[in-house]
Amino acid sequence: MTEVTVRFVGGPAHDLMREVPAGPDGAPPQRWVLRHPNGSPTPVGGVADHLYQRDRPDDTGMWTMRFVRTDPFGMTQ
Repeated sequence: MTEVTVRFVGGPAHDLMREVPAGPDGAPPQRWVLRHPNGSPTPVGGVADHLYQRDRPDDTGMWTMRFVRTDPFGMTQ
């Protein structure tokens, strides 16, 4: 499986760069759920799901994923 580097924009993972699976076209998935990104404070009430949505490549060709919302752990679909 190939991977692509994405930069997360907004939310608790702002500016985090991470490898995610790439589709046949080389693009990241349409949506991606992060659970408690490294270095971010633990949310009140425990771990949460942070939903990000694929945006577009930036000027350097790196894909960005934009913050959508945070849900209680396990509730993001």
